[in-house]
Amino acid sequence: MRRVVITGAGTINALGHDVETTLAAFREGRSGITALNFRDVDRLSIQIGAQIHDWRPEDYFNRQQILLYDKFTQFTLLAAKQAVAQSGLAFHGALGLRSGVILGTAGGGLNTWDDNYRAVYEEGKNRVHPFVVPKLMNNAAASHTSMEFGLRGPSFTVATACASSNHAMGLAFQMVRSGAAQVMLTGGSEAMLCFGGVKAWEGLRVMSKDACRPFSANRNGMVQGEGAGVFVFEDYDHARARGAEILAEVVGFAMSSDAQDIVMPSAQGAERAITGALRDAGLNPDQIGYINAHGTGTAANDKTECAAVAHAFGHHADRLMISSTKSMHGHLIGGTGAVELLACIMALRDGIIAPTIGYQEPDPECALDVVPNEAREAKVDAVLSNAFAFGGLNAVIALRSI
Repeated sequence: MRRVVITGAGTINALGHDVETTLAAFREGRSGITALNFRDVDRLSIQIGAQIHDWRPEDYFNRQQILLYDKFTQFTLLAAKQAVAQSGLAFHGALGLRSGVILGTAGGGLNTWDDNYRAVYEEGKNRVHPFVVPKLMNNAAASHTSMEFGLRGPSFTVATACASSNHAMGLAFQMVRSGAAQVMLTGGSEAMLCFGGVKAWEGLRVMSKDACRPFSANRNGMVQGEGAGVFVFEDYDHARARGAEILAEVVGFAMSSDAQDIVMPSAQGAERAITGALRDAGLNPDQIGYINAHGTGTAANDKTECAAVAHAFGHHADRLMISSTKSMHGHLIGGTGAVELLACIMALRDGIIAPTIGYQEPDPECALDVVPNEAREAKVDAVLSNAFAFGGLNAVIALRSI
């Protein structure tokens, strides 16, 4: 089995258009949740979200590209370019043949769906643009990323709702570890903040109208966000031979299925994913210092996740730090795990634990150290990132410093 390391990272989200700005927001405990601004927002009962308000695609893409790229693809390509630039890789010759891309998304080209449903049903148009299908398909971002960098190895998209990015990154990790690829670009993106996207989520009645307060007793729901996170996963020997800067090592991954309910989470399923990731990484529970929680801010998720952590870690659970950065960047659904991995890397490299902001009242069913409201300095050598999705699909990644 080969060792797998991260040699590049990129992001765009409501906290910033790059990694540096995003990490600064984590350190400051700054929220990116604001009033939503798009067509027909006044018809929604939920009018807040972690929206990228200052997004100008023309600053990054030409007119023809904008016609072909849905917003989720635009976000992906920007993050991917940042990650590849940091890695210093050029995918010429044999390396391009041994490299690929696995990305996660839940909604894919939802803005394109929304715009064209309006055109056909509301405006009465009888034609849509010929690029609608290649623009809205869930694999569009992965395909355009492979074309942008000449990645001719394994490339595909994973769609497992809120666990999509973690599943994608876990599979990319396994590809490199097994020798099936030498380098993989991986992560995820989402752009659901449009009228149709938010209206659909309103029907579930799990959305907050005022703030995201994970683990706080007075929490009242999740808040959606948008954006992307992309990473370069690379064979350790290859990275070391070329003198690359290594951000962290990926050491374990596990998946589980609740096989129980389409929306209600299971503590047992989450626990099996956590313990599976520890086992795969060869780590003892007491070696984990920090967990980036799924932490959506819904009553069902938060208490279920805390129960899973408590059972998985036993007495060590009281010494763990566990925080939800969704309180700042919102819930990016299929893209959320990718942005959250940045907080894990920050914990390992900088010794700074991102906080759970908006925390107001202790909840006896969430009686763990949730790093409330302020970032914390702490040395940690190994971390986990949790993702637990609708449909009972769970994915947990383990990282350690190197």
